[in-house]
Amino acid sequence: MIELWGALVILIVCPLLGGLPLIAWITYALKRKQLARIGTGNISVSAAFYHGGTLVGVLAVLSEALKGIAAVFISRAFFPSGSPWEIVALIALVLGRYWIAKGAGTTNVVWGFVVHDPLVAGFVSFFALISFTVLQSKRLVKYGVLFLFPLFVIILHADDFPKILATVALAALMGWIYRQIRDDLNLPAQDAATDSQAAFEYLRGDRSILTLDEELDPALVGQKAATLAQIKRWGYPVPKGWVVSPVDDPQELIDILQPSDLSPLVVRSSAIGEDSEQASAAGQYETILHVTSKQQLQDAIAQVRDSYNHPSAVQYRRDRSLQDTAMAVLVQQQVQSVYSGVAFTRDPITQQGDAIVIEALPGSPTQVVSGHVTPEQYRAFVVETEKISSVQLEGTGQIPQAIIKQVAHLARRLERRYHGIPQDIEWSYDGQTLWVLQSRPITTLLPIWTRKIAAEVIPGVVHPLTWSINRPLTCGVWGDIFSVVLGDRAFGLDFTETATLHYSRAYFSASLLGEIFLRMGLPPESLDFLTRGAKLSKPPLQSTWQNLPGLMRLLRQEMNLEKDFKQDYSNLFIPGLSQLAHESIDELEPPQILERVDFTLELLHRGTYYSILAPLSAALRQAIFRVKDGKIDNSITPEVAALRSLSAVAAQAKQLLPECEPDQVFEQLTQSPEGEKILYEFNELLEDYGYLSDVGTNIAVPTWKEDPQPIKQLFVQLIQGNQPQTGGIDPINRALSGKRQRGVVQRRVDIKGRVTEVYSRLLAELRWRFVALEKIWLQSGLLKETGDIFFLELDEVRRLVAESDTELKDGLLELVQSRRSQFVQDSQISQIPILVYGNTPPHPLAPSELYADQFLQGIPASHGQAEGRIKVVRNLQDLPEIDRETILVVPYTDSGWAPLLVRAGGIIAEAGGRLSHGAIVAREYGIPAVMDVKGATWLLQDGQRVRIDGSRGIVELSNDLRPE
Repeated sequence: MIELWGALVILIVCPLLGGLPLIAWITYALKRKQLARIGTGNISVSAAFYHGGTLVGVLAVLSEALKGIAAVFISRAFFPSGSPWEIVALIALVLGRYWIAKGAGTTNVVWGFVVHDPLVAGFVSFFALISFTVLQSKRLVKYGVLFLFPLFVIILHADDFPKILATVALAALMGWIYRQIRDDLNLPAQDAATDSQAAFEYLRGDRSILTLDEELDPALVGQKAATLAQIKRWGYPVPKGWVVSPVDDPQELIDILQPSDLSPLVVRSSAIGEDSEQASAAGQYETILHVTSKQQLQDAIAQVRDSYNHPSAVQYRRDRSLQDTAMAVLVQQQVQSVYSGVAFTRDPITQQGDAIVIEALPGSPTQVVSGHVTPEQYRAFVVETEKISSVQLEGTGQIPQAIIKQVAHLARRLERRYHGIPQDIEWSYDGQTLWVLQSRPITTLLPIWTRKIAAEVIPGVVHPLTWSINRPLTCGVWGDIFSVVLGDRAFGLDFTETATLHYSRAYFSASLLGEIFLRMGLPPESLDFLTRGAKLSKPPLQSTWQNLPGLMRLLRQEMNLEKDFKQDYSNLFIPGLSQLAHESIDELEPPQILERVDFTLELLHRGTYYSILAPLSAALRQAIFRVKDGKIDNSITPEVAALRSLSAVAAQAKQLLPECEPDQVFEQLTQSPEGEKILYEFNELLEDYGYLSDVGTNIAVPTWKEDPQPIKQLFVQLIQGNQPQTGGIDPINRALSGKRQRGVVQRRVDIKGRVTEVYSRLLAELRWRFVALEKIWLQSGLLKETGDIFFLELDEVRRLVAESDTELKDGLLELVQSRRSQFVQDSQISQIPILVYGNTPPHPLAPSELYADQFLQGIPASHGQAEGRIKVVRNLQDLPEIDRETILVVPYTDSGWAPLLVRAGGIIAEAGGRLSHGAIVAREYGIPAVMDVKGATWLLQDGQRVRIDGSRGIVELSNDLRPE
């Protein structure tokens, strides 16, 4: 009976005890703050420390510790000491704490367990302390403790099942509560993005003013303010500043600041989404300089806030598909500028070399970005060695070279801080200090594409059909592999953007891979490794620990690779390839051929997984076990196996025909039984390896079976070679005939060879079905030339087979011819850049045919070429009707011109530099632009036909000089 009463008391009294808002009473009594109405609303120990200070926090800890201890002693009044009912009492206490007082109950449980089982509590505390020292992660330790509590109870009390069960239930309850409530010291980013109003109120709590000395969340105060706060914490000179969030009343800040003529302020925008990697919003919002009174400050803050809803800013966000969010305002001490300017860590026009482009003028930085004047231009090359760092300059002007060099060093260091992402940096020099006023990604140079890896995986020029098949397969499998490691941290990554084509050649996204590497906990110089070949340091221990579960999942896949492949080889690939090989393709109709294509693609999807993981596995094992390349036997790889067999047959032919002329080899072989036997072996080899081609990953390239001429030429060359023979074995076979290095490395290399064979066979089968389909369309007149089908994309092939797109069918020949012409043009480009910045890279240009007195020279500001009729606009009072056939001529290009600029086909400006806001907007919209064309609004006339080259800064006048 006592036990029944004890259970009732525990289940009734303990929840009420947990719900007592002692922390709230203490905080209100000492600080007059109501925790339920500020921050997250949680009445927790962390909230007490955060909003009430150290004394309130300590008293809160003591009050909650006493609750946990009291719950244990309530149980002991009815049950023996150490009974599982003590844990039940803590569970009841925690439930009351969560339901009534909006807290997690961590302190209650910790101190309650100290009284209940000191040994378990001591072990857990010891390991938690060590873990926090190593990992420095409150979140990891918090969840780790929930695992350790039941573990040590199981170890120390293995025979007490009720106690184990109660402990597991307590740990599970705590884990569930942690996921339901927010910690006042750690607002999740997704909450901020989902509910900005609540997030602002959460972040602020009872704090009225945010400063650049704090760690700021860009989702709450905008990227500009958050970035400047970060740069300031790194130790770079940033003017003192304060942030007015979108929901703040700025009056408190206005009351404490004392702007004057001697100490002016500058009021700037920091919109949510501004200065991001997706959009710069250059010049779209207001900046108010020289604020010298409280009234001016109040008006300036209101003006900057209102600029968020300016029609041009609204249109800009719509054009960039940006969501409407809110405007934070940044107030800073104004630098008394002697020299100011802008630095781009990568030339936004040429994208060549590692030049830092700097534009500068005496005075305020607004002159440089306004576009009203043409600044001095410099190119700086930072040369860094292990011992020294120097700068080589191009360009001269009024700005002292020492300052320009200092800017170059600053720009390169900031770019490195941002993991190699090209930066747009606004700076100012006051005679003593070089100040950072802004740093943001150069949006038109993102993403960064690298050819370093792709050149080996997908070499040469790539046809549209090949790419439309290869890209989703490759990107999808890589995405699956990365998702295995990252788990939930893969959220927000678009793996379909892993690869693209530039100049008809494959590039991988260094930006995306760099972000993936960072999330995987790899060193921060990962992007520099992809783009500049920098050395990688060892990943930090904390990141390795965080990614351990994902890495273990990937390791499990790697360990099962051989077993999984052998199973799929027998049950999937061999039956599938056999079915494809034994059907008569020529007898199939287009829908039936398309069915076989889809069947082959299903096999290729699984094959792509092995084609990526097997080489990675082999390379990783070779590196771990330090097996040299010379000790690896690659003879199972089909290309190597074919070459070995071909070399052996050629050795026999050379013995039979030692003096034969190259063009007579095959004819001479038919003249004797021995030669016939050699020809038979050659044809057998061609049958066995007929699925291979010169470029195995490109299905547009004919296979050996279709075009045996390349393999015949190689056969003749091997016969004509003067290599010494040893025991009838040619040098290739001799090099490969050493002892096979079995074991973990060699087995993976063998699997890699088998995977290559399967993958190559599947690609060949796929090609042969497209060739069969092309023959049908050539006969019907749908296509005109052999190889045309490879200039279509897979989706277009599907629509043509289904005859569902008459518009595509009508314009098909023109589409194919256009793509073929572009392919040929790209094939002739001899120097392909390793890196490409942005999605519209400058195309290598042939020199224009320019005639004397028929062109004007300016500054290249936005690459591309455009041809059209001139429209001169000297002010914004009378806006003309323009379209993409209009080449707009303006006196300057500040942000106010943006609504007009984006409708034009090209832009010519009398003043401005390539780093002005107008030039940045032109590049974001992909509009060719030439700046600093002296007297353009008077020399050029309405209706005059011109061609502009924004990549070289040239305005070429047509022979038709008369206005329309």
